[in-house]
Amino acid sequence: MGARDTLGKHIDPALMVVDGPSISPLKQGKSVSIATIGPWRLIAGKLIRQKVAMAAGAVILFLYLVGLFAEFLAPALPSTSKPQYTYAPPQGISLFVTQPDGSTEFNPHVKGYKIEIEKVALRRTFVVDDSKVVPIGFFVKGPAYELWGLIPMDRHLIGPLNPNDPMYLLGTDRLGRDVFSRLIYGTRVSMSIGLVGVAVSLVLGVVFGSISGFYGGWVDTVIQRIIEVISAMPTIPLWLGLAAAIPLTWSPVSVYFVITIIVSLLGWTSLAREVRGRFLALRSEDFVTAARLDGSSEARLIFRHILPSLTSHILAVVTLAVPTMIVAETSLSFLGIGLKPPVVSWGVLLQDAQNIRTVATAPWLLIWPSLAVIVAVLSFNFFGDGLRDAADPYDN
Repeated sequence: MGARDTLGKHIDPALMVVDGPSISPLKQGKSVSIATIGPWRLIAGKLIRQKVAMAAGAVILFLYLVGLFAEFLAPALPSTSKPQYTYAPPQGISLFVTQPDGSTEFNPHVKGYKIEIEKVALRRTFVVDDSKVVPIGFFVKGPAYELWGLIPMDRHLIGPLNPNDPMYLLGTDRLGRDVFSRLIYGTRVSMSIGLVGVAVSLVLGVVFGSISGFYGGWVDTVIQRIIEVISAMPTIPLWLGLAAAIPLTWSPVSVYFVITIIVSLLGWTSLAREVRGRFLALRSEDFVTAARLDGSSEARLIFRHILPSLTSHILAVVTLAVPTMIVAETSLSFLGIGLKPPVVSWGVLLQDAQNIRTVATAPWLLIWPSLAVIVAVLSFNFFGDGLRDAADPYDN
């Protein structure tokens, strides 16, 4: 057991040194007041030491930045189609061009395309032509857009110097649309639906879990039976039924929020049970009894005294719940009952690619959205595990 300072706060023995007759905390060879080391600072210090979790957090931050600046980062608009480049293969970026005299010159570019006819199927296909050079640049002018729907702009981070030249870093789909641009726009929808869904699940889980664990008795029984009924329902058939009830005349934005709510209604039960268990353990603690004797109302006891002690645990649980929401949206859209065009999400991209011709001639339509989902889910899982370990008071 660690010592306690004059403020009654727990002092980690690893942070203490003996300084004459008194005990003072040691930090980088200097004595500091233990009152300045709060729980969030301790959690942050433990989290920083976990390299995998920090790398996963950097990936998550990168994905959200991509979604935030999707219009600027995407070379083209997601709905722009060029049928003359249907199912064009991905192009690689080259930085140098070899001159006729054998010297090299810095000139970022991609290779152009040439058309070939398959001898068996007599079908037109595109192949990368090494003899054609398409110069590209940074901060180039391109299709006009409104950043965040507010700021008119026409600058893009990367793109061809000639807007009519083809530049498809990840290939094109059946309508000749740039997969790279659509993947960037899909990042915004798929990543944000996870946050919105978790926010709704967080409110439901914390409120019902707190009430159930604090009051107990028949209130606890009723809430737990509701949770058991929801948990016992088969997920995919329930999603199918709820999503099928969405009118076809609704706007894409309305469908987006309805899908978010549908996913959230099934994701709050586990958090509610965990919060209930913590409340059952803490409601009889001395600090709760002292606050009750001091005249605190029941709402103040729940939200001011007990719930703050669960903040770090709830935060870790929420972090692990985000990938579940992302996979749920992707699954619904892939099955054709979630988001639909013109909305662009990772699930919509996968749904567009589920045909035999795509698998045979354009496998990149399946690879890139799938890879994006895998990276996002693994990053959230690694970061959530690290955050949970950092928030564990029993883990040194």
